[in-house]
Amino acid sequence: MDYGMKNRLARIIKPEDGRTVMLAIDHGYFMGPTSGLENVDKSIAPLLGYADSLMLTRGILRSKIDAGVDIPVVLRVSGGTSILKDDLSDEDITVSMEDAIRLNASAVALSIFIGSKNEKQGIINLAKLVNKGYEYGIPVLAVTAVGREMSRDVRYLSLSVRIAAETGANIVKTYYCDGFERVVETCPVPIVVAGGKKTGERDALELAYNAVKYGAAGVDMGRNIFQSEKPVNMIKAVRAVVHGGLMPEEAYKKIYL
Repeated sequence: MDYGMKNRLARIIKPEDGRTVMLAIDHGYFMGPTSGLENVDKSIAPLLGYADSLMLTRGILRSKIDAGVDIPVVLRVSGGTSILKDDLSDEDITVSMEDAIRLNASAVALSIFIGSKNEKQGIINLAKLVNKGYEYGIPVLAVTAVGREMSRDVRYLSLSVRIAAETGANIVKTYYCDGFERVVETCPVPIVVAGGKKTGERDALELAYNAVKYGAAGVDMGRNIFQSEKPVNMIKAVRAVVHGGLMPEEAYKKIYL
């Protein structure tokens, strides 16, 4: 791995503690105007100072994010489906690596759907992106997206993250599950845990705590932050758990409330 790729990875996963709080706001690429992201510049700008990186699409990056903000960008480069389609796995690469470079991305991200009818397409897309990534020194984050018919258990998630890593992903985003340490043990690259659908603040902080306790590099959290009643307090609390080692209840009472 050359200097450029190492440097970009170090901007996302902090070398001081090997952990990261990623802020995911890429939901609109298939969900449209997601609650909390209707007006991105107003809702997200106050959060940027507390995130280690920002995961989003090029359209929102170009139109709504201040170019003067110094935050590493993880650019969503896959798409092609919407929530109106039954099969969300029918994705393709939608952004060239050259455009990602023009946007100064620190990494690019795409989804793979292991076990879906479009499994091969997703894995080949990942392989193509990895090839391009190493050509230009851009890390690739693979999102192990879970279809409606797939369970989020240790067997399935271990299979998914290992395939992503074997295909060349530099970071893998997946879900938390019982026995999560086994998922981490069998994956040779850093894992970040998805925040998933909006839950209670205590539950989201517990998720962040357990994720890093059992070996994840951190979280890539979106709706549990920007849909919170107190988004700034929430991202501060998540950061205190991931980077500061606070217990979830302590972070909730001292920082969120």
